[in-house]
Amino acid sequence: MLWADLEERVIDLDSPAEVAGISRFLAGFALTFDTNIEYTVAFLQQGNIVATGSLSGEVLRNIAIADGLQGQGIAGLIVSKLIQEASRRGTFHYFIFTKTDTAHLFTELGFKTVMQIPGYVTLLESGLGTIESYCSQLKQEVRKLPAGSRAAVVVNCNPFTLGHKALIAKAAGDNSFVVVFVLREERSAFPFDIRMKLVKAGLAEYNNILVLPGSKYIISTATFPAYFIKGQEAVKAQTLLDANIFAKYIAPALGITSRYLGEEPYCEVTGVYNKTLAEILPEQGLAVHILPRATVGGEVISASKVREYIRAGKWEQLKEMVPSTTYDYLKSEETATVIEKIKNIKSRH
Repeated sequence: MLWADLEERVIDLDSPAEVAGISRFLAGFALTFDTNIEYTVAFLQQGNIVATGSLSGEVLRNIAIADGLQGQGIAGLIVSKLIQEASRRGTFHYFIFTKTDTAHLFTELGFKTVMQIPGYVTLLESGLGTIESYCSQLKQEVRKLPAGSRAAVVVNCNPFTLGHKALIAKAAGDNSFVVVFVLREERSAFPFDIRMKLVKAGLAEYNNILVLPGSKYIISTATFPAYFIKGQEAVKAQTLLDANIFAKYIAPALGITSRYLGEEPYCEVTGVYNKTLAEILPEQGLAVHILPRATVGGEVISASKVREYIRAGKWEQLKEMVPSTTYDYLKSEETATVIEKIKNIKSRH
């Protein structure tokens, strides 16, 4: 087949008919098409879709080619089109997730393997910046920290509560230094810059805590793909990928010797994630501490409970669950937009 026989078409993501056509094609490859897509290109032959690929932030995803056309360089054509569009949008670093048995198709296109979880998934990257360069930056961040045991805590803090503070304080009391990562993904009611500000303000009394922004390599849409593995297999693949990246790259760069986690009895994904970290990290010489959730008046402190109280206008109960710095922010005029957003969102996260 000649490439000249292919019709290239940019899919109108606002067209139910065009999206349905892509969804049907992807279903044959056990792939799903969701609302996080920013751009999709398809190639048609005699009016039928025979290949496609999509862009979601830095992730090149849903790359699928009809069986009879594989091995003819179409994967390279799709990747090239997606990279061109990503570059046009100002993105110059790219991730690809694929099954382990198809990873070679992308290494042949210049992508480098970040992590492979046999039987589950391979994460590859290309473009400006690599996980190695990110780890070099992390080394610079901690180069002047005192010697001794170092712990890591990864939090979202939507918003920062006394539960988060208790977990981090325990880590700070047990170790010479603690590195706290605040997740950077903008998928919470509280924007990242606000969450970062509240964490720093709430921990200002400690002199052995460094608060850093999270990255695409720590619990992000990059390390938590869910679009081509279903159900419990998806959760397992995601958590294994993230845990192994932390153990192989991030912990050594920071000199981390342990990771502190809050017990999670409610969220299934977080519960599996904690269990996976507890299995994987000790194999790499990293201790894992899972602490019981802090309580007040017999009730577990959680960010979801704080947001519930915001929706219900229960400010006195809320006040018992957050540091004064968080409470003052919540009561300020600055937070009006966030409060309104919380009232309209029922998500646990």
